[in-house]
Amino acid sequence: MPATSVQLSGIVFLEPQLYRDDRGFFYESFNAAAFERATGAEARFVQDNHSFSKRNVLRGLHYQIRQAQGKLIQVINGEIYDVAVDLRRSASTFGQWTARTLRAEKRQAVWIPPGFAHGFLVLSDEAEISYKVTDYWAPQYERKIIWNDPDLGIDWPLTGDPVLSAPDRAASRFRDAEFFE
Repeated sequence: MPATSVQLSGIVFLEPQLYRDDRGFFYESFNAAAFERATGAEARFVQDNHSFSKRNVLRGLHYQIRQAQGKLIQVINGEIYDVAVDLRRSASTFGQWTARTLRAEKRQAVWIPPGFAHGFLVLSDEAEISYKVTDYWAPQYERKIIWNDPDLGIDWPLTGDPVLSAPDRAASRFRDAEFFE
C-alpha cells in the first residue's frame, strides 16, 4: 500500500493497489498489517461511519477533546478537499494544517491520528466518504473550530459560499479552542 507522510507528524495519505480488468476492479480497502506498516500506527477501529454530501458542503473542523478519535478516511464516490489541523500543544507543528484532494477513482485514503481537527469540502457534485474511527462518538466531548479561522489561514478551494451546518457556523475560533497536550 503506497503511503505518503506529510510535514504534520502522523498524517499519512494512502493509495491502495487497484486490480482492474474487463469486469471492473478489486482492492483491499483495509488490511491491518499493511495499515500498520504504512502508518506506524497500531489502530483498533471501533466504529465505521458513512457520509454523503453535495457540492460545496464543508464539514468541520471537528474533533473530540476526550475519547479522541483517529480517523481512516476514504472517498467512496466523488472528490473532496480533506484538511487536518494539528491541535497537539507538544508538537512542533501545533496550529499547522495540511490538505489534499482525495478522489474516489483512485480510492485514496488518509490516516489522521488522534490530536487533530478534521474537515473536508466536497468538490464534486456529490461525495460519499467512509471512515473508520478509533473511539466512539461522544457528543459531550465534540469540539469545532470555525472553518475560515484567520489564525489558521486554510486555503479552501471554494467556488462560492460553503454549505455549513448550524453547529459548524457557530464553531469557535482557533485561539479559543481546547487543545491536546
